[in-house]
Order: sequence, then structure tokens, then C-alpha cells
Amino acid sequence: MMPTTSRGGGEGAGLAVNIGPGERRKRLALSGIMLGVGTAIAVALVAEGAALAWRIALFLPFWAAALGFFQARGKT
Repeated sequence: MMPTTSRGGGEGAGLAVNIGPGERRKRLALSGIMLGVGTAIAVALVAEGAALAWRIALFLPFWAAALGFFQARGKT
């Protein structure tokens, strides 16, 4: 059975923990890398005066960064 927390209203109430500390570190590291990549590309695109359509593509690295962060934080 998967360990779950109590439903007492605390942090993570009722959520199953399904990744260990190693996977959490990997996801957090990848999150930081993607945040750095997205930021670097954003700075380059703004400096070059790129069209808005190119800057909208930055959604992908920032989404990946957020996803990794929240997965590591939520242990899921």
C-alpha cells in the first residue's frame, strides 16, 4: 500500500507520496536548469527585439521549470 498522510488539513493532506528523495532532487535540479535556460533565452530575445511570437515559445521552458518544481515539492 502507498503511504498517505492524514486528512487532518495539514500540508499534503490526503496525497500519496510516490517519489523518493533522489527523484525529488533530480526534478528540482531540472527545474532550476529549465528556469535558467528560459531566462537566458528571454534575455536574448528581448535584447534582439524578437517578435512576440518567438517570445511566446518561452512558455515551454518556464512550464517545464514550474512542473518540475511543483512535482518535487508535492512529492508526486
